[in-house]
Amino acid sequence: MLEKVYFELEDNVELVGLLYAPEVKTDEVVISIHGMQSNCLKRRSDILAGIINKANISYFEFDNRGANLMCYTKKTDGTKVLNGGSVYEDVLECYYDIKGAIDKMISLGYAKIHLQGHSLGCTKIVYAYNKLKDEKYENLDKIKSIILLSLVDLVGIQKYDLGLEKYNETLAFAIAKEKENKTMELMPFDSFDHPISVKAYLRYFRDNEKIDFAKFSDASYDFKELNNITIPLFLRWGENDLVVQPLDELIDLLKQKIHNKTLNIGYIKGTDHGYSGKEDILGKEIVDFIQN
Repeated sequence: MLEKVYFELEDNVELVGLLYAPEVKTDEVVISIHGMQSNCLKRRSDILAGIINKANISYFEFDNRGANLMCYTKKTDGTKVLNGGSVYEDVLECYYDIKGAIDKMISLGYAKIHLQGHSLGCTKIVYAYNKLKDEKYENLDKIKSIILLSLVDLVGIQKYDLGLEKYNETLAFAIAKEKENKTMELMPFDSFDHPISVKAYLRYFRDNEKIDFAKFSDASYDFKELNNITIPLFLRWGENDLVVQPLDELIDLLKQKIHNKTLNIGYIKGTDHGYSGKEDILGKEIVDFIQN
């Protein structure tokens, strides 16, 4: 069964998502947080939802305020603000999106919740979960596991793609634009792999102390944000993913650094950042993780 679900957030934003439910009523759901420029209308979502539903678990994916490239954030009073889409979003506002989705699923009778993120969605989940934990969120015990698909070292990838000199020049350009009060302007076309505002760029690459925790190239980093997750933790990448170092080396490093007793970490061969052609394998691995 597929149902469209609308829900309101603490900061008066309205979002909508798709709830895939199995035929037999269940109290368990996977909440999926999509990545940059993405949305809930994906072939991968349909495949994962189908496999997860067969295990008598519901699947809910919604368009968060960073959906697609550019959009207005719709407020519950009918007003619209141009601060949505990957071009303009402030990634820290994901806290309201994720908390709102959890609250909505609980209101629908779900008592066992698994948070699943893809790409930037992983960053959002780790940030939001740590914030919920710090704030002693009353329903924290209903979150039973964290599923991170293709967690990206945003700063590391950007430095690798641009080169350190170009990276510093690009960041300096953004800072100069900020001084001119032009943060809603777009960065030069070669600054990023898609259009992005000065505002969003500065959040990712300067004002990022709360989200820059996937420091895969920093052997001294303690990964405290990931280690603050003590519930079961699942990490996967595609063999040809957005990772600078060889995946075997990265996984060996994280096995040493992450102290979660139920850590399930690995990668899927023959696929990419979006798990193209291997969605069924990914779905089965997620189900095995949840059930075991």
